[in-house]
Amino acid sequence: MAKEISKRQWINFSIWAVLYTLFTVWMGNWWLLLGLLVLIDIYLTKFIPWGAWKKSKNPKVQNALNWIDDILFALIAVYIINIFVFQNYQIPSSSLEKTLLVGDYLFVSKLSYGPRVPNTPISFPLVQNTLPILNCKSYLEWPEWGYKRVKGLGHVKRNDIVVFNFPAGDTVALGRTNPDYYLQVKYNPGGREGIRLNKATYGDVIYRPVDKRENYVKRCVGMPGDSLQIIDNQLYIDGKILKNTKNVQYVYYVETDGTRITDEIFRRLQVSEDDRQLVSFTSELTENTQYYYHALPHIGFTPGADGRYNPIYRLPLTTEAYEMIQKIPSVQKIVIEPDIIGGDVYPIDYELGWTRDNYGPIWIPKKGATITLNEKNLAIYHRCIRNYENNTLETGADGSVKINGQPATTYTFKYDYYWMMGDNRHCSADSRSWGFVPEDHVIGKPILIWLSLDKDRGLFNGGIRWNRMFRFVDSFN
Repeated sequence: MAKEISKRQWINFSIWAVLYTLFTVWMGNWWLLLGLLVLIDIYLTKFIPWGAWKKSKNPKVQNALNWIDDILFALIAVYIINIFVFQNYQIPSSSLEKTLLVGDYLFVSKLSYGPRVPNTPISFPLVQNTLPILNCKSYLEWPEWGYKRVKGLGHVKRNDIVVFNFPAGDTVALGRTNPDYYLQVKYNPGGREGIRLNKATYGDVIYRPVDKRENYVKRCVGMPGDSLQIIDNQLYIDGKILKNTKNVQYVYYVETDGTRITDEIFRRLQVSEDDRQLVSFTSELTENTQYYYHALPHIGFTPGADGRYNPIYRLPLTTEAYEMIQKIPSVQKIVIEPDIIGGDVYPIDYELGWTRDNYGPIWIPKKGATITLNEKNLAIYHRCIRNYENNTLETGADGSVKINGQPATTYTFKYDYYWMMGDNRHCSADSRSWGFVPEDHVIGKPILIWLSLDKDRGLFNGGIRWNRMFRFVDSFN
């Protein structure tokens, strides 16, 4: 005789069945409804002894199995929350200061733009791409699913702060991850082969799926279909000035009359210890600041009769901090960092005469829009066509183009793209360095700062920024 199904079993099944059905509708994948058969057996029919593995007569073994069961449940719950609801993110660099500070810990909402179905569904939760200690991949490369984003609460808007996967992180030299692989290829005499053959320096060269590329956070300043240009550090969208947010800052060289700037003043200026670069004294130069010392004559500074400079600092300053430092009596000269310090800009393998502070105009691809495949467009958009939208792209010596083996004179984009920049404009590796961010790389929106630690100060001496804790990110915009 079949075992009678209790009222409690029906209630439990009904609750989970409704939740699972709603999840299936949200995912838009009706094959998932087959999972209802599993729920029927777990809660009602019980043909399969799902909990048999925990039934042991040995109390110690039973206790251990219960712990394993709890840990597995917790890992699965964390995995699901991490994919579909929110994840934790720590600000690692100063590219968004003073909006987000190094040491801020954020809740990043996946629901804001709609969570992505993972490209690599079998992976260890809370680990981006490499398992600590074991130093191996934290995910299985098979199965690998294509891009799909389920419905969210909204879409990326201009001036949103966005967390996304690093577009140029598809190929990584594990032994030297900074700068990115493509810049290393440019400056390696042997190119790609030179890097692959020199494992002692560069390590293994690997490919990473989209969702396992490093996480970056920047501000979205350019939307799909925009024409973006930077003229003397000022952003323009479709020929009109884009008003800067209040925390945008630039690097300035600040010369004093010989007096050194004190820690107290630096704190009032909100310049962290890592950003306080004294670049005028050879005895105090570091590997990172030697370049700036040799650039001083080109920036407009001259040494005294003894061949020595006054103290000259390289500092990132907001408008408010710039106005404050102008009022310090010992400050004699302030010069904004010029283009010559800016370094490489995108596209790195084609010369357009663009610089960090005078860039573009560049058109940001929009889904469904079509471009002509000329030499300039191929230089700017070939990564979109080949790397992000997974086409083969061949160019002939006569300028002819083949996409997926077929002759082509135009190309129509499959994705929307965004232009991301840091508020710390002169100290941010952003879209000016590596180009567009495809829609399938977008992870979510930082919502809440739940912890903020100042590494320049002791834990009980201002090390916890209480005024930032449990504050919404938008309140600092």
